[in-house]
Amino acid sequence: MDLANPTHQEQTIESQLEFSGVGLHSGAPVTMRLLPAPAGSGIVFRRTDLDNFEIPATGRNVAKVSYATSLMRQGVLISTTEHLLSALIGMGVDNVIVELDNLELPILDGSAKPYVEAFLQVGIKVQRRRREYIRILKPIEVRDGDKFIGVYPGDGYSITYEIDFPQPIGYDMFSVDLETETYGAEIAAARTFGYKADEERLRNMGLIRGAGPENAIILTARGPENGPLRFPDEYVRHKVLDLIGDLALAGKRIQGKVFAMRAGHAMHTALVSRLMKDRSAWELAHAPAPKAVTETALEGAGEAAFAGA
Repeated sequence: MDLANPTHQEQTIESQLEFSGVGLHSGAPVTMRLLPAPAGSGIVFRRTDLDNFEIPATGRNVAKVSYATSLMRQGVLISTTEHLLSALIGMGVDNVIVELDNLELPILDGSAKPYVEAFLQVGIKVQRRRREYIRILKPIEVRDGDKFIGVYPGDGYSITYEIDFPQPIGYDMFSVDLETETYGAEIAAARTFGYKADEERLRNMGLIRGAGPENAIILTARGPENGPLRFPDEYVRHKVLDLIGDLALAGKRIQGKVFAMRAGHAMHTALVSRLMKDRSAWELAHAPAPKAVTETALEGAGEAAFAGA
């Protein structure tokens, strides 16, 4: 097997990582460990508080999806998976075991930045197995009124996202090519956000009980209550971050072009479901992927991205 170009190979983390915090919606304390995993095993969640019950991060295990993406198997739930999955896909980590002692992943700072920094600290290990991609062969689209998401044939893995929220956000658009190793610099640090006017209603629904200025952008009519923003267009970048994480539930990295407009978790995962059901829309293929991420590769860009954190 040719290991000269590691971008053709699967990857895992060099050593285990641990994160602690509270769940964004549950507010419950949680400790999470990421463990290196063998080639070909994919991303698997493990509930250590429930006899190490395992849930693979695949579309068939998607549970209720509204304000976060959750997985469920045999009645066991794993909630708010999107930020970690986004970081894993964005940084080229194919195989990892995610152990946690509660139902919801820690929200940390509301972005994928802590994961990226941790991956770079311990290192990413190239494995002796060629990476498989889901190569898109024909368009697959999901529409709901003025909301839309679609995936199309194309080289690499590109995403374009349009948003149109009430003020002070309004309309914005962002495009990224994940083949150019830009995830750590352009996407990872973008935080989740919400409107202060919605806080009471959401808390009464049992949501955002762990949310606060330390892990989310809180918006008032005048703008962010806890600025400054990390990017002028941080809101749309965070939507891209979420989408990358949700599309990870296809089980493999996508090779194609994705366009989303005013979509959200439910539509992101609906696209995964529709794609998986239409076997004529894709094929498994071996193809070049982003180069193995190293501290050198992201040194300059990473410092710029995280300067305002």
